Amino acid sequence: MIKVGVNGYGTIGRRVADAVRKQKDMELVGVTAAHPHYKYKLAGQKGIPLYALDMKSLEAFNKDGYNLKGTLNDLLQRIDVVVDAGPDDTGPANLKAYSLAGRKAVFNGGAGDEMAVPSFVAQCNFEGAQGKDAVKVVSCNTTGLCRTIDAVDGAIGVSKARAVLARRATDPDDVKKGPIDAVVLDPTTLPSHHGPDVQTVLPTIKVVTMAFKVPTTHMHLHSLILSLKKQASKEEVVRALQAAPRITLVDGKSGFKSTANIMDWARETGRDRNDVYEATVWRDSVTIVDDEAYMFLAVHQEAIVVPEDIDAIRALAGGYTREESMKMTDESLGIAHRA
Repeated sequence: MIKVGVNGYGTIGRRVADAVRKQKDMELVGVTAAHPHYKYKLAGQKGIPLYALDMKSLEAFNKDGYNLKGTLNDLLQRIDVVVDAGPDDTGPANLKAYSLAGRKAVFNGGAGDEMAVPSFVAQCNFEGAQGKDAVKVVSCNTTGLCRTIDAVDGAIGVSKARAVLARRATDPDDVKKGPIDAVVLDPTTLPSHHGPDVQTVLPTIKVVTMAFKVPTTHMHLHSLILSLKKQASKEEVVRALQAAPRITLVDGKSGFKSTANIMDWARETGRDRNDVYEATVWRDSVTIVDDEAYMFLAVHQEAIVVPEDIDAIRALAGGYTREESMKMTDESLGIAHRA
């Protein structure tokens, strides 16, 4: 059993913790809590052991009647791999703590940018993470782009990718951020960071991106253009996407007219928290013009990286092939697996 701790119990941390508990080869030893909050009481009700970030946090929890197992330092002594799901700016300090404790670490999003931690997307570079002390599961948008570009590149060949991202403003439970009545350039200078981020996983493909925020909380929507290395039909591109892992295709004629319909599908099919782990492409949006493929791609920012975190744990722990790990993860999360 791989003994796992999750440092941070927010949007990603909660989902990773639950996903770890679904794995037959992993044990969730505990998660860290920053301060008393209803979500930590819910974790305790699930039977998830709680640890404070530090002694100050521990004192606050004790005053509020919590029964914690110790601090982050105590948790690190009891695990093999830690998943870091805390704020990005805590990454360097946390990496030092993990290294001192001799623990392997999986970071998320921007947390590894200034630490030279290699990027990770399971279908693209699982093997490259084996034997490493730490990896970074890239952001939700970068994960969706990597999966989609890699699928088409492997089957047909992609020389360049361009994407315009309509980004959700914030997560559903965050009431402190907007915009409410605006479209916000993110950033105003071009290109956005997503292209270089993709190239940390797919270094041979030129990627240019731009982004803006819109007043929604549930999903991102990408307008994606792929320059193909050889002439291909729409059917060939669709087959490449269908054959790839963790990509699902939907159709407008079946009622999928918006990101809201995708979230409704997840809810009606019984997904935990209505989560969509797959990159979602509209099949009927796939269009070929000359040597370029156009498509719409939706990304559920709360969930898409969760299977990557689970595979990253196995990659660091060793003893698994990419196919073995992805199949185990997908089956546990209810994702239709494609080898």
